[in-house]
Amino acid sequence: MLLIRSLLFSLMMILYTVFFATLAILLTPLPFIIRSSVLRWYAWLNINTLRLLCGVRYRVEGRENIPDGPVVIFSKHQSTWETYALQTIFMPICYVFKHELVWVPFFGWALATMKPIAIKRGSGKRAVETMTRVGKQRLDEGISVVIFPEGTRTSPSGPGRYRIGGAVMAVESGYPVVPVAHNAGECWPRKGFIKRPGLITVRVGPPIETRGKAAEVLLEEIRQWIETQMVEISRPGYPAPGDAPLRQTPASPAPSGD
Repeated sequence: MLLIRSLLFSLMMILYTVFFATLAILLTPLPFIIRSSVLRWYAWLNINTLRLLCGVRYRVEGRENIPDGPVVIFSKHQSTWETYALQTIFMPICYVFKHELVWVPFFGWALATMKPIAIKRGSGKRAVETMTRVGKQRLDEGISVVIFPEGTRTSPSGPGRYRIGGAVMAVESGYPVVPVAHNAGECWPRKGFIKRPGLITVRVGPPIETRGKAAEVLLEEIRQWIETQMVEISRPGYPAPGDAPLRQTPASPAPSGD
């Protein structure tokens, strides 16, 4: 039944993607806030279809920590799920992602209409410069920027390496960082087709000031907050297939964010 439910969800997700991607392209001449609102329905449909078909529920803790203005969002990246969910929690947003994604039929085409910050992997310093320049532009326009600091989806069993580029952009922009921890990979594994029923916890932390900080100091502050929350919200016994057991203790203490 899990296989059948996951297959049905995937078929629905494809249909939603084709429809909303076509709509996004047609709406390109309209203001960004209108296009963003339309694609927010795309995200909402996906996460709620997943809930109805596969039993994947979620809760958001710390909504009161979301400022009214634009911020740099540093989110854990375990799954495709959070790319949808963040669009329903924060508004409006754009993503930092690898440039190759814009060529993915329909999904990538829709992303390309949403003022993304597309980075070419392997371009090193140039990628950081692009992220900093375009990211500042987006924030000044009132659009929050989503960064996955580990650069790729990681296993629920442990953290990946946090990359410095996003922290450089945040410091240079002067806008606050809002850290986000979640355990979506336990229900929607990064390398798995089966979607497993369960409750995803999304925890939004208090804004972290960036002005006057070194990028390395800021990145470590973000890492400690996110990884400490991950220990609290991760569920023992829910690693993705083939992963090692979940970690049980934090590497170092950090503010709780409560």
